[in-house]
Amino acid sequence: MTATTSTTSEPLSDTQPAPPVRPARPLVPARLDFAGVLAAEWRKLFSLRSTWWTLGLTVVLLALLALGQAAAIVETLDTPEGAAMMTGVHGAELVTGGYQFGMLTIAVLGALLITGEYSTGMIRSTFAAVPTRLPVLAAKALALSVLTVITAAVGFAAAYAVTLPILSEHDLVPSLTDGTTWQIVGGATAFLVAAALFALGVGTLLRSTAGAVTVALTVLLLLPGILQFITLDWVQTLVEYLPLPAAMAFVTVSDAFGASGDLTPWQGAAVVAAWALVPMIAAAVVLRRRDA
Repeated sequence: MTATTSTTSEPLSDTQPAPPVRPARPLVPARLDFAGVLAAEWRKLFSLRSTWWTLGLTVVLLALLALGQAAAIVETLDTPEGAAMMTGVHGAELVTGGYQFGMLTIAVLGALLITGEYSTGMIRSTFAAVPTRLPVLAAKALALSVLTVITAAVGFAAAYAVTLPILSEHDLVPSLTDGTTWQIVGGATAFLVAAALFALGVGTLLRSTAGAVTVALTVLLLLPGILQFITLDWVQTLVEYLPLPAAMAFVTVSDAFGASGDLTPWQGAAVVAAWALVPMIAAAVVLRRRDA
């Protein structure tokens, strides 16, 4: 007889201890604070090649145009008629003379800062990370303003350096202890910031680089030049409330540079500020209401 051996498996004991279970961590909603949004906008701003080209071109324009204007004015001063015409010219007006064209490149940068994201579709990722949207616009405005101030400071310093030999021959070197010097330099810098914010607001509203740049350049530069040929009184009054003529009320102190309007310096500053704030406020309202 052959013995058969049966194999049975022992069931696990119910009393065997179960492996320890780690308690689940509470879910904490990820929130990107304003400092994080601002840091992200700084990285995006400096990661664009167009930013560096625009800033470099702005500095070059501020320096070269100031040099050309200083050379032209000084040549005029060498004649009796020109000397009488240029009475009261302040050296800071010559140093900052390139701001009227420096605003063009700064305005392009302001428009590209928002329209570039719309053209690439990156704006959807940006708004997904910051659903409230308004911190994005505020961070862009702050980063753009700081960068514009730094660029203006570098550009005007370069303009001061290149015009110094010419201005020193005619005792027109602006003094750093003169309040008028800081009024002119500060006003020109503020106007560049206003131009950048105006373009940023328009770019947010239009979502188009070509459209935003066209509107910005038309309002900032073309309209004052075109409307000045229309001699109607109400048209000339309207011209004074455009950004560039309003800025001249604060930035210039002599008739040679157009300081002959009816606006006081602080009224001109208020008008320029309004041109910057109104598009930004409209952009903030529209940004919250429409889809990305």
